[in-house]
Amino acid sequence: MNFLQAIILGIVQGLTEFIPISSTAHLVFASRLTNLYEGNPEQTTATIAVLQLGTLLAVFVYFASDILSITAAFIRDHWNLLTRRRNVRFSGTHGVRPIWLSEEAWLGWLIILGSIPIGVIGLLFKNLIEGAATKNLWVIAIMLISIAVLLTFAELVGKRRKEINDFGLLDAIVVGFAQVLALIPGASRSGSTIMGGLFVGQKREAAARFSFLLSIPAITASGLLELKEAWSLLPQESFAPLLVGTIVSAFVGYLSIWFLIAFLRKRSTAIFIGYRIVLGVIILVLLWQGVISSQI
Repeated sequence: MNFLQAIILGIVQGLTEFIPISSTAHLVFASRLTNLYEGNPEQTTATIAVLQLGTLLAVFVYFASDILSITAAFIRDHWNLLTRRRNVRFSGTHGVRPIWLSEEAWLGWLIILGSIPIGVIGLLFKNLIEGAATKNLWVIAIMLISIAVLLTFAELVGKRRKEINDFGLLDAIVVGFAQVLALIPGASRSGSTIMGGLFVGQKREAAARFSFLLSIPAITASGLLELKEAWSLLPQESFAPLLVGTIVSAFVGYLSIWFLIAFLRKRSTAIFIGYRIVLGVIILVLLWQGVISSQI
């Protein structure tokens, strides 16, 4: 990897990680166009996972006050419970949380519970996820279109009434399992989780905010795990460019978060749905005509 490749991949990662159009699909194409580790999907997977740490930094910076308040409230409320300063009662606000937990601490539990499915499935199928099968363009194209169809359905049937303070266990479970779809290339982690949120009645902006907060455990775990393996998988001369690419992805990722939250306050996900379908169809046609190969 050279610096130009790293910057291109960093921009692509930052733009597509949070916008629901599939970062994997775009990074696979970017890695092909830049001839990144051609024929070595494990090295490409490691590079993509490390670049995700840049977008993770963007989440930490953008949601710094939320993260601090959630962490502080989580520690405080459970300490009060352990020291018996508060009694356990289960009739919290809107009937969706235990009354002894503050809204911030309850959100912390929802993030933990919502992260369990992808953690378990990700570890069970780690070798498959890192292999060539997850870079197959047939799979990517089909998932681009499939999630677009499901997201369309979610937009049509979702009641979009819930703010983030109204979320309950069902929200964490549904969105958590929706996030598992992100392990399939072309699905999009943000697209899948926002789709799950819409299905259970979340407002678009609330679904996006929860999606970003829910990304923290998943991206941290996969990024740090792959960072450890990257030391043995990647050439030593790739680490300096990779650092630059990660910084670029952090900066662009921050702008992407700001853009999507502002966009979804007033608009639907229709433009992203249309983009996914068009891109998926183009890839399928190119594969069918033999213009491009299915494997990285």
